[in-house]
Amino acid sequence: MHTDEDIQARARALSSPLRLRILRLCLHKARTNKEIAGILKVNPATALHHVRTLLATGFLRAEEPRTGNRGAREIPYRATGLSWGTQLPNAAPVLVETFLQEIEGLAPSEIDVWRLGIRLNPANRAEMMGRLREIFEEYAARGADPDGTATSILLAHHLDRAAD
Repeated sequence: MHTDEDIQARARALSSPLRLRILRLCLHKARTNKEIAGILKVNPATALHHVRTLLATGFLRAEEPRTGNRGAREIPYRATGLSWGTQLPNAAPVLVETFLQEIEGLAPSEIDVWRLGIRLNPANRAEMMGRLREIFEEYAARGADPDGTATSILLAHHLDRAAD
């Protein structure tokens, strides 16, 4: 059982787009702090601060140290998958910001987007959202395809107040 303090620490850890991007980078491949900093174009000290936060809250785990190309000891980190089942209060702004950062620089052909306007009563909305969640859960439980390409999906559902 987790204490309120643990739950709050985990929520704070997931409240940063940079930390969410680190988790995504380390989901399918263990990466060192230097690799993370280079990919995200941040200072290694900044990356290390965020890596340590994710380690302390159980979202990342350290793998066996390895020797880098200059003989230095490097520690690769891998995402534990804990973030998938962790509820984050008021997640929409941080998830949208993370999404925008992740698609920056991609060609339009590298992004699939669908948009649909519908009118649903509460029961049908709950059914639709439940079915979509089931699909996400199914694919999350499958694990990675060894020959697969890393991709991300953001599903956003919002009220359309202008259409009322």
